[in-house]
Amino acid sequence: MSRIASTFAALKAQNKTGLVTFITAGDPGPDLTVPLMHALVEGGADVLELGVPFSDPMAEGPVIQRACERALKFNVGLHDVFGFVRAFRETNTTTPVVLMGYANPIERIGPDNFIRCAKEAGADGAIVVDYPPEECAAFAEAMRANGLDLVFLLAPTSTTQRVQQVARYGSGFSYYVSLKGVTGAGSIDTEDVARRVGAIREHVKLPIGVGFGIRDGATARAVAQVADAVVIGSRIIQELESVPREGAVEAVRAFTSGIRSALDA
Repeated sequence: MSRIASTFAALKAQNKTGLVTFITAGDPGPDLTVPLMHALVEGGADVLELGVPFSDPMAEGPVIQRACERALKFNVGLHDVFGFVRAFRETNTTTPVVLMGYANPIERIGPDNFIRCAKEAGADGAIVVDYPPEECAAFAEAMRANGLDLVFLLAPTSTTQRVQQVARYGSGFSYYVSLKGVTGAGSIDTEDVARRVGAIREHVKLPIGVGFGIRDGATARAVAQVADAVVIGSRIIQELESVPREGAVEAVRAFTSGIRSALDA
């Protein structure tokens, strides 16, 4: 059983909703990435998504775009991301880490090399926004063969056929994008999320995390009624933008703790 599967199984046994958090590797500086990862766990995150900086992050709104731009100014690339995961694993061997990004950096080093490096670093899976399931059966199989999960996105516009493809090739968990648009945009219609997640569960037996638009404890609690996990990214980046560098770690720990408390209330 993968670290992601084990984490979700433990959450289910405890009747708890998972908290999946996102930061961009290298933002606001490379020296802060690993301390921020630990702060997220200390605040109550169950799964970490670590964004791979990319110059054209098509699914991201302005907040995460800015995070990518800041990280790229430090020349943070995919191999640096592997290094961050490796350093995190020196003292945390239990919290799943999912690398989230785009196909270009993976294609640049080669999918097989990506899988080898991710596994050696201690990563647990990947979300590749522009790898549609119908085009990456071989990649998904190779990931699984190396103990890594490939997590796919589903959206309000996903067809039944796409949902079935995700059920076939995905592993770890499925990520339902609650909004039509980019990260950090709009507000969630929780009734619509409940309907659509229910329809997805008819085909997908994996745990379902819901993200895009979760900004506070109240929204997280509402989504937790229908999801196995809530996913928060842009709001955490905004916390980083609102404080000086020396306050970044504590700000992220405190914000995450607030969301965890709301979920557990």
